Amino acid sequence: MKVLLVNDYATPTAGAEIMTLTLRDALGARGHDARVFASSAQLVPGSSFADATCFRTNSRFQAVTSTFNLSARRVLASTIEEFDPDVVHVRMFLWQLSPSILSALRSKPAIYHICTYKPICPNGRKTLPSGRNCANSPGLVCLLGGCLTPQSWVAMMAQHWLWRRSQGAFDRHVTISKAMQGRLVAEGIGPCEVIPDACPMRPARPALAGDPIIAYAGRLSSEKGVNVLLRAFALMQSRIRNAKLWIAGDGPEAISLKELARQLRINGCVDFLGPLDRGGLERRFDEAWVQVVPSIWHEPFGIVAIEAMMRGTAVVASSCGGLLDSVRHNETGVLVQPSDEQDLAAAMERLASDRELCESMGAAGRTVAMKEYSIDVHCERMLAAYEQIRNKGTSRTHRQPS
Repeated sequence: MKVLLVNDYATPTAGAEIMTLTLRDALGARGHDARVFASSAQLVPGSSFADATCFRTNSRFQAVTSTFNLSARRVLASTIEEFDPDVVHVRMFLWQLSPSILSALRSKPAIYHICTYKPICPNGRKTLPSGRNCANSPGLVCLLGGCLTPQSWVAMMAQHWLWRRSQGAFDRHVTISKAMQGRLVAEGIGPCEVIPDACPMRPARPALAGDPIIAYAGRLSSEKGVNVLLRAFALMQSRIRNAKLWIAGDGPEAISLKELARQLRINGCVDFLGPLDRGGLERRFDEAWVQVVPSIWHEPFGIVAIEAMMRGTAVVASSCGGLLDSVRHNETGVLVQPSDEQDLAAAMERLASDRELCESMGAAGRTVAMKEYSIDVHCERMLAAYEQIRNKGTSRTHRQPS
């Protein structure tokens, strides 16, 4: 089978990009011809794995080009004509590629694998500036609530209208968690089924030894709740003095988080590791007793949780969003209330004081990850979805916008 994978970005530095690359390689290993179309943008510098790219910008004009990117439309149409894929699989397209690409899809079976809130939220987070969960549909509220500037609001409303008008370009909508499924269907996108993200298989980590280590991996930004983690760790560390906290990643909150650790007087036992490549992170985190996902927003999926489970590490996570799918409370880890530092501290203390509990929860998590979230399982699910839309046997060249 020939599959064209479409994503806004093609540097393996974030979840959607890593999944696109991983799926491409998994399909290739099974004898399929999978190629990638993306913009040439790089949020974080890295080598592009795209086979074809179009114009992009990360400047203040991105709101305009993410609404009308004629280069994306032209290059994608040319790529489809030359490659002649059996299926087009789109993940992210509303940050760079724009709704302009949708008209190029009408001659081919196409799946939209929704992995962000962008189809139902102009800024992609479905979170208000206050940090509260947003239950509003896109519109004037996005401007009045301070989520968008007047200039970006005009472009984003045009983008949203164009996307919703042309969503009939897709034969099938799938998403990555039950939480996302519920939100999308409530906003009129569907029917929508769940095909969760996945991670590659890897050997189980060695047996735990030494002092208890709490680990975090991810972007250092406000919605990720790392400030809550630091305060919770300060509470826990006052009772478990030998505990350590490792924080891997970078982002806009890096400086303020280091200052917070100093103010809490825990900087001596908190190690900010900076950004690590996948291999470096996995080797370092083999020593972790617990991995924490303290998000205060509703993660669409939360791939770091299943990566920890695949390693055999117990997980403490916020009980919201896609994390409710992957983390099984008191079996593979512990779910806590978002933004509740007392609840988070108690969960971390419980695990950091019981090595055997960490081992048993980690082993259970690894079993679940291998059975439900391996890249092999994900690839088979996607191939089944591809076959279903390909075998409809009807031409889509006359398909009109919904």
